[in-house]
Formats: sequence, C-alpha cells, structure tokens
Amino acid sequence: MYQNLPQHENNGLLTPDSEQPTATIGEDAEEDISEKMPQLGQLMAANFRNGCCSEKMVKKRLPILQWLPSYERQFFVEDLVAGLTVGLTVIPQGIAYAVVAGLEPQYGLYSAFMGCFVYALFGSCKDVTIGPTAIMSLMVQVHVANLGPAFAILSAFLVGCVVLGLGLLNLGFLVQFISMPVTAGFTSAAAITIASGQVKSLLGLPGQSNEFLESWENVFHNIHLTRLWDTVLGVATIVILLAMMQLKNLTGRWKAAGKYLSLSRNALVVIGGTVLAYLLSMGGEPPFLLTGNVTSGLPSFQPPPFSTVVNNQTYSFSEMVSELGSSVIALPLIAILESIAIAKAFSKGKTIDATQEMIALGICNILGSFVSSMPVTGSFTRVRTSRQHFYYIPKAVLAAVIIAAMFFMVEFHAAAEIWRTKKIDIIPFLATLISCLLLGLEYGMLVGIGVNMCFVLYLTSRPKIHHRIQRVHNSDLLIVTPDQSLVYSSAEYLKYHVIKLSAKSGHHVQLVVLDGSTVSYIDSTVAKILASIVEDLRLQDRSVVFWNWQRSVQNTACRLDQELFVPLFHRGETLDELVKQLDNRIEA
Repeated sequence: MYQNLPQHENNGLLTPDSEQPTATIGEDAEEDISEKMPQLGQLMAANFRNGCCSEKMVKKRLPILQWLPSYERQFFVEDLVAGLTVGLTVIPQGIAYAVVAGLEPQYGLYSAFMGCFVYALFGSCKDVTIGPTAIMSLMVQVHVANLGPAFAILSAFLVGCVVLGLGLLNLGFLVQFISMPVTAGFTSAAAITIASGQVKSLLGLPGQSNEFLESWENVFHNIHLTRLWDTVLGVATIVILLAMMQLKNLTGRWKAAGKYLSLSRNALVVIGGTVLAYLLSMGGEPPFLLTGNVTSGLPSFQPPPFSTVVNNQTYSFSEMVSELGSSVIALPLIAILESIAIAKAFSKGKTIDATQEMIALGICNILGSFVSSMPVTGSFTRVRTSRQHFYYIPKAVLAAVIIAAMFFMVEFHAAAEIWRTKKIDIIPFLATLISCLLLGLEYGMLVGIGVNMCFVLYLTSRPKIHHRIQRVHNSDLLIVTPDQSLVYSSAEYLKYHVIKLSAKSGHHVQLVVLDGSTVSYIDSTVAKILASIVEDLRLQDRSVVFWNWQRSVQNTACRLDQELFVPLFHRGETLDELVKQLDNRIEA
C-alpha cells in the first residue's frame, strides 16, 4: 500500500523550526540546507586582535609572570634541596643517556643545560624537568652511530621547530592517534632495546650495536671475552640500585632520609664506582673499563650545524635532513607524547595547556641546539663541575644505571590492564612491541599506529545494524537502525544489509523505516548510497522513509537530491503517528 507514496511535502524538515511544517520548498528552505564555508581570514584576524597581544595571553604564554610574583618564600629551602637533588641526578643520567645515543659523555651534560632555564620561563608544570631521555637517546643513536654528533644537534633544532610549529597551530591532537596499547608497546620495546644495548658494557665486551637483535648478536659473538670484574661491578650496582629504590618506603624518622637517598641513588652509585675505580687504578691498570676523558668547560653558544663533513664527505642541510629521514617526524611526536604525558601525571587534577607545553618544549630544543644539545623532552627525574673526575666512571656502572632504570619502563602492568579491559587491544600492543624490536622504533611505531587505525577503520566500516519487524495499524514495518554515524567505508555495508533484510522480510512488508536517531554525520558517499537504497527498494515494490535523522544529516542528503529526499524525511513523530500520516497522504 505504500509503494506509491506521494512526494510533494517537505514535512517541516528544511525550515528553521522543524516543528513548523511548510507545504512547499522555497528560497528560504533552499538557503537553509546550503553549506557555508568558514571565513578563515576573519576568524584569524579576530583571534589576533583579541588574543595575541592581550595581557592575559602574554601571561599565558610566559607562565613565569604568573607564578613568580605569588611565590611564597617559605618554600625556598625545600625547593633548594629539591634542586640540588635533581642536580646530583642529572650528571650521571646525562652521561648515561649520551652513551645510549652514541655520543661523547659531555653531550649529555650539554643537553641538560639549556632546557632548565627555558622551561622555567615557558613551562606550565612545575614538576616537569627537561633533559635527555632514554627513548629520545635511543632514537638519535641510529643516526649518530655512523654520522657523528652534528646530526644529533641538528635533530634537536628540527625537533624544536616542528614541536613549536605544531604548538602554535594547536595541532597537539595528533598525538591522540597514538593509543595507549601502542604507547605501552613502544615504551616497552624501547626499554628492552636500551637494556640490551648496555649488556655489552655490563659484561665488559667489545663491539658496537644499535638495535635489539644486533645487541644480542654482539653479546653471543663476544661472550668469551667477558671481563670478570666489570661483570661483578655491574651486577652489584644493579642490586644496590634496586635495593636503594626501596628506601623511599621507610617510615618514621628515617622517612625523609630514605626519600632523598632513593632519589640520589644514581649519583651515589656513580660516585661510589668512580672512587673505587680511582683507588684501584692508583696501583696500576684499573680492573674496569672506564668512561675516559670528558671535555671540560661550558659549550659555546653557536648556531646548530646546517652542514657537516663526515669521512671527507660534505653533507648539505638538505642532505642531512634526508639522512635523518622519518625521525624528523617521529622524534617530535615522541617528545610531545612524553612531555605531555608526564605533565598530566603531575597535574594533580589541574588542566594541562598542551599548546603551552609544546611551545615550551619547542623553544627548549631550538635554544638547546645552540649549545650542542641532542633532542630533549620532559622527564620524571632529572654546579660548575670538575669534569676530569668523570674519567674514572666505570662503564659497567653507567650500564647498570641504565639497565636498572629500564626494568621499570617495561610496562608489564599496562599489558595486564589491556588484557583485562579489552583483550583485542593486546594485538596493537604486541604488534608495536615486536615491530619495534625487529624493525626499529620508528618503523615499529608506524606499524603499531597502522594496526590500530585498521581496527578503527574496521569499526567505522562495520556498524551494528539492528532490525525488527513491527506491526503498526495493520501494517508490517521493517525498521532498520544503524548504531553509529556513517562514512564512506560503511556505505555499501549498510546498503547490502538493508536490501538483504528487505528481501527476506516477505511481501507483506511494504514499508522500510530507516531509523537515524543514532546517526549524527554522513558524507557524500553515504548520501549517494542512501539514494540508491531508495531506488533499489522501489524495484522491490517497497517504499522507504527516513525517520528521526538529525537536521545536519538531512541537509547533507538534500544537497545531493532535494527532490528525492525532502518527502522521505520524518522527524518527531512516533511510529503510530508516522503511519497515520502516510495513510492520510495515500488517501489524499
């Protein structure tokens, strides 16, 4: 009875007030469905006038202007102690991460130098410290191993430019495409790779390796050259570090002392190892492999290298960027991810201005490159010094410091949470972990994101489609309800199921109701497919109505074919009212 429905009403759907139906489609209705493009020029000009030069915006972009005037002097002593504690940590940590990056030890200290001052001016989270991190060091190592420190310094400059640009353009949302399983897999793989690379130093073995497989191949190839006292010192250092970590759990009068001893554990074991090596070397050859000379003095302030010479081959700026390859994109994303994640962890319920964090991080890297820094980012743990004493730092001690830190970067707890919460999410976790170990961190991250995006695309292309046959006023209706918005990848899937369900419903069902109450968006492909569904159902001698579709969705479809879609959209009625209205139209 519904196959020849009259098609002359717009049912009030294209008027400003959908509750006030009109009988014709005029110029107002036509204007109502038009799609207006945003006036970007006017919007940017308004934002510039109202925000860029205001006092509020200046204070927002220079947070020191907000916190310094209100700083309470009674906190100065506590902050001084905290600063000294972090300072004791940064020396062995900087040297260790320089070793991970394949650089001379002094570059680790250079990298911790500029960020502290810049972040104090531009940073928005008081608990974040800026410096070299294990993951950033490992990702730089691939290029530094064969090409030298100039590429690490240029990486810092490029990272700063990219991060600053993304911050100014408010593009921090890009890191949201890196899911928790991918992040956990990447972090775990990085920790395993870093620890694997330090096993050779822990055992006193020769050789150089950058990747997970290479590291263990080198270890097994040279295992017969293991140095006894390096191994003893390294293993003992790991045991001491793990034991000192537990001091933070002391209670009573030892609580404060335990806390600071635990925080200073890296510095204390390095100092202890250095003293031991110095004393044992006084009688002759030291029993341990030593770090060697560390260049003294502060780094000179100069532009980063935009060209360099390696093995008598000159690299121009474009050639250096080409050699850095995908790390020009990967390093900034990892830097942003680490820094913002740590800022959120310390936020204590406060909102984090991701844009400001990115601006601060970008400036830290740009200015850091002027003092020979490698790429830096936010870290949980971060004096003019007489550096000749660093000569006696045993390599096994530095390796132990790094390996002990990596124990807690492997995210076993995250894997357990993922498995408990959504078992299928373990697939991108494992894909990222295994790919990073076998292919390298940059490609592994891309594989993990790709696998995760496949999951997202599959979900968008396969919406759940609920259906039921309901009898209303002596008429059987097939009601089909997709459970989400519809995009091009789901269009044919929707059509297939609608036509199939219609064909299986029997000849007694002459009206198909497409319920769009959960659909908030469609694209042009879906609109085209909806039009073809209407035509295909008519070939089955069935009519179709679109029930409870949102206004923006209706407008999209009507812009494709206003004459076809306007009479088919109905909104606001119950099914009883809908059938009555259709019956009245047929009788009329």
